[in-house]
Amino acid sequence: MTRTARELLETTTGKLAPDPQANRLLPLIGRGAARRDTLATLALEQRYVIAADRRAFLHLAERSAVEPECSAFFTMLAEGEALAHDRLGPLLAACGADEARAAAYEPLAGAQAYPAYVAWLALNGAPADVVLALSANFSAWGGYCATIAEALRRQYGFDDAACGFFDLFAEPAPDLEQKAVAAVQAGLDAELISEEAVHRYGRLLQRYEEMFWHTLWELDRGES
Repeated sequence: MTRTARELLETTTGKLAPDPQANRLLPLIGRGAARRDTLATLALEQRYVIAADRRAFLHLAERSAVEPECSAFFTMLAEGEALAHDRLGPLLAACGADEARAAAYEPLAGAQAYPAYVAWLALNGAPADVVLALSANFSAWGGYCATIAEALRRQYGFDDAACGFFDLFAEPAPDLEQKAVAAVQAGLDAELISEEAVHRYGRLLQRYEEMFWHTLWELDRGES
């Protein structure tokens, strides 16, 4: 029986789900044990991630001009990154990171491997395959953000503005999901999707995201 795009998205997300124990920083934040300076580093790293991902998504939107469903998906992602950037300021302020620190900040290699690979995908990945791999990865990221947003309020006393960055990604995104389904369905109909490539992309995205969190966890542990 031929699978629908939604079925493929669901099965791919399940296969690429991360190890629940892989993110060691998340439980520290959840119980208020992570340092505020680590939270500031998380926000500062995200400034670089967001800028890089936005450019990558815009490039993917251009590359997939002949695949309009994919182009619409990547365009919406780029728009979301611009909105996320606007919400970083209150988070940085709540963490005590001023403009001088932000300007002088040197990003960590382990935290920037993820956007570097997204940039690679923007140059080399088949657009429909990238839609599917990214959609599977975003599921875990959204869960992380929901946990962090709750912990920042409960454990660190952050207000809604300071939590806005994580709230944005924690919220359901039905419009983006619909665009992903449309892009994957168009890819299936045109026989443009390689599940082997999708799983390879997805596994690497997962490992690079784990590297992001592990790098921050090591930093927090070293300063404790």
